[in-house]
Amino acid sequence: MPRMLDVSEDVRAEIGDEEADRLLAGENAPGSYDCTSCRTPGDSEQERTSTVLFVGEETAVLAFAHATCIPSQVVTVAEEQLQGAVRSITGAEAQPTPVAPVAVGDQAVLGVTSGLVLIDNELHPALVVEPTAPIARPGSTGGGDEFLPLLIEQGFLPVGDVNQKPSPIAGWSVLLAMGQLHAILQPGTGGGSPVAWWQAHQPLQVTEGWRAAANKSHTVLVFAAPVGCIGQQPREDLLRDALEKAAANGRLVAAAMPLAGT
Repeated sequence: MPRMLDVSEDVRAEIGDEEADRLLAGENAPGSYDCTSCRTPGDSEQERTSTVLFVGEETAVLAFAHATCIPSQVVTVAEEQLQGAVRSITGAEAQPTPVAPVAVGDQAVLGVTSGLVLIDNELHPALVVEPTAPIARPGSTGGGDEFLPLLIEQGFLPVGDVNQKPSPIAGWSVLLAMGQLHAILQPGTGGGSPVAWWQAHQPLQVTEGWRAAANKSHTVLVFAAPVGCIGQQPREDLLRDALEKAAANGRLVAAAMPLAGT
């Protein structure tokens, strides 16, 4: 039976027209599956389903997701991650890792922490971004920290009250796949495809509660603060306290981003 599958041009280019056509005809596609994003059951005979191809250096894994969770796409992962990917697709859980860094030039990394933030009596999935060193403006020879001004120029807004939900930002998104956080994407230059503003060296595990909240709202709140403002807080109540302190000091910006990918 034909499946309600979405196969993007990027996925089709990787797997070939013949394999893509077989999938669409239902020959190689499962009827039921566990969504690789939200990890809840799906049915490609009853609802729009995205094909998601995870590609390593030598091998690839094809997975399926609700089209409302993540679009059909190719996701590049490290070769050694593919065995973990298979375990994740089949429902195995890994231990959570609270922070994943990414290089920014040669001097700093961005630390990204996931947590739930209570706003108007509702829990929202959030990411908190903090560099490990001051971020200079590209091409600048000065020693100042331009992290927040650079983000405000991109559309982030200062946070005066953590109890107010941040405004959406155009063109940015958060990529969650295989139940793991892969990247924060920003608009490409000249209207091109989105590019990674932050990308995990290894996919960042998030909690079941975080995934459930993200699947419900399809939106992630991304907060950012300069080095030394937040720190690696071991509990969400302490993270909330650090966010409120940073906001009170005028050292916090934020934006709401769709849970999606390229």
